[in-house]
Amino acid sequence: MQNFLTRGTGTAALAAGLVLAACGSAAAHVTVDAPGAAQGKYTVATFKVPTESDTASTTGLRIIVPNLKSVRTEPMPGWTAKVERNDKGETVAVAWTADPGNAGVGPGQFQRFVLSLGPLPTQDTVNFPAQQTYSDGKVVAWDQPNTGGAEPEHPAPSLTLSAKGGAEGGDHQVASAETPEAGTDSVARWLGGIGLALGLFAAALGLGLVFRSRRS
Repeated sequence: MQNFLTRGTGTAALAAGLVLAACGSAAAHVTVDAPGAAQGKYTVATFKVPTESDTASTTGLRIIVPNLKSVRTEPMPGWTAKVERNDKGETVAVAWTADPGNAGVGPGQFQRFVLSLGPLPTQDTVNFPAQQTYSDGKVVAWDQPNTGGAEPEHPAPSLTLSAKGGAEGGDHQVASAETPEAGTDSVARWLGGIGLALGLFAAALGLGLVFRSRRS
């Protein structure tokens, strides 16, 4: 009987562990979301930055943008934003730094950094390589392109753009940022639901084996 109980408990723990590991991996990436982003148009892009470290806080973020005509930052209390431009006046990067006295984004937390930007390039996808700086001096580069195979260890935040079309808009006609990271959050909830279902199934299987052992 103890053998069956151990097997059932082990199965449940393994199933839950695998799903939690998958959820943790998906949630740990620096990601970007911009509902309705289209080629040649303006949009609002929301970068979601989680802190992976157990001991240090996120105190800096630098996002590289594809030489855009217009980039504007959203005011963030406790953070200073700097827009970097080339000799043509195009924006090439935006960097945020935690102000003195601001501990940054602590372990187990995340922060959203919002940009109004455009016109977006005329291409199917656009990458925004990022550098995340921690309070202990560590810098993590999120700059690896996704080639369609296995996801890289540090993927660059990426947007899929719809085909150019529709009414012309300026940077005052941008997509709403009220529902950032809807896709990522939905995936996390979906994976969590699978984990719960697998855990319950494994637990029920273990109990069934125990009762069957008692009858025999």
